[in-house]
Amino acid sequence: MVVVTALLGMMAMIFSSLNERRREMAIWRAMGARPATILGLLVLEAILMAASGALLGVGLLYLGLAVAQPWVDAAFGIWLPIEPPTAREVMVLAAVIGAAALASLLPALRAYRLSLADGMMVRI
Repeated sequence: MVVVTALLGMMAMIFSSLNERRREMAIWRAMGARPATILGLLVLEAILMAASGALLGVGLLYLGLAVAQPWVDAAFGIWLPIEPPTAREVMVLAAVIGAAALASLLPALRAYRLSLADGMMVRI
């Protein structure tokens, strides 16, 4: 549920940024970028956000384990081994990053369909 909620939040964030970035996308289109390029850039943005979040999370996990390991051992007698992620854990992280790419497709498809004239019009 946490991953689904985070993916929905990311999708909402990309949707909300589309309105702010419509001029930017129209300029890209005017400079010759195809709609598929804009779609790819938005999906790439979501993949990079998910991958950096996953790497930051794994890094903080190992930092927290390194700091808490002696305290947990002394206080509770439980040894927390610090081992590299298993293949299953790496696959779960890859699945979360893949799900982020899929979740970004809906806002990216909306940006794909935006016309060049829509981005160049001044909205009040």
